[in-house]
Amino acid sequence: MSAAHLTPLEAARWAARAGLLLADDRHAAVAATADHIHSVVSVLRELDFGDTPPTAAHPTREGHHDATA
Repeated sequence: MSAAHLTPLEAARWAARAGLLLADDRHAAVAATADHIHSVVSVLRELDFGDTPPTAAHPTREGHHDATA
């Protein structure tokens, strides 16, 4: 999917390609939802996590199940 908005016809085509049959009245809603998801993911891609260590760098507290800690 490009930066351009997904049209209802394209949404129907992509859904059919994935094996999903959409009723005609759902094409516009699916296209709008896909556009929204794309815009959120685009913002997330712009975040800089360069100084964030990987999860494995954080020690875990195995066996400790106290939710107040």
